[in-house]
Amino acid sequence: MKDSNRSFPVNWERSPSQVIQTITGHAKIIETECSNGSMIWHCWNGDQNKLPLVLLHGGWGSWTHWLRVIPELACLSSILAGDLPGMGASADFSQRGHTIKMSELVAEAIDQLVPLGSQFNLVCFSFGAIIGAEVAALHGNRCENFIAVGAAGFGDLHHIVDGITVPDPTLESNKLNIIHKNNLKLLMIANEALIDDLAIHIHRRNIECGRFKSRRLSKGRGFIDVLPKIKARIGGIWGELDSTGGGIALIKKRREIIQYFHPQCMFEIIEGGGHWVMYEKPKEFVASLVRQLNQF
Repeated sequence: MKDSNRSFPVNWERSPSQVIQTITGHAKIIETECSNGSMIWHCWNGDQNKLPLVLLHGGWGSWTHWLRVIPELACLSSILAGDLPGMGASADFSQRGHTIKMSELVAEAIDQLVPLGSQFNLVCFSFGAIIGAEVAALHGNRCENFIAVGAAGFGDLHHIVDGITVPDPTLESNKLNIIHKNNLKLLMIANEALIDDLAIHIHRRNIECGRFKSRRLSKGRGFIDVLPKIKARIGGIWGELDSTGGGIALIKKRREIIQYFHPQCMFEIIEGGGHWVMYEKPKEFVASLVRQLNQF
């Protein structure tokens, strides 16, 4: 039976590849122009009376960063989830260090996906929020809501996680999975018990496909610096235990910074959630996102 809170049923107990196949089976794959080929988008049709929801993932990621919440979000509106250039299935990105160039590519892609003159909502995770902030600024009033999730780009507030291991790809598969599970524990998911086979599969595949090195930009001030240029309503969702946050006091400092430029910003901190909060706390994440999109 179809879950009334989901646009299509998903058996999360099946193998990771089967779960991903189920969700992609309901998507339309669209290619937009990119500097060295195509940018790949997974798109799900939803309520056409609601603004489409554009999703941008984090560094060394892909659209699968949103996988756990796609079925619920697709009930609310159409979903456009892109693989950023140099990551996932999208083409390489060679404009090293210049996020505005990547932002322009994404902004142009949205022009191809969303009819000119129409508005959209934008939700961006981690490094993707740096790119998304520039996209929101470039699109002006076309972007109605911009929701940052565990955003990078806060300069000295960004906490560098120690102990991340870059696995030797020649290792046996089970040994690779052990390394990726430990990396997930350190960086992405606060509750180790929630690091399941699907999380490991997604993270491993994303790392294997990643080519663009985003870490240096994540440590910069790219998000803060563009805040005054954004016309969209801004919201924030952070996990209370976000490893990149540096503790609850610094997460609240981020809220203060955003609200300095955008006083009406609704900024919610999800109890017990880690950096990859939409995977670890999907119900809480969706509830927070809905509140923020519907606050006005």
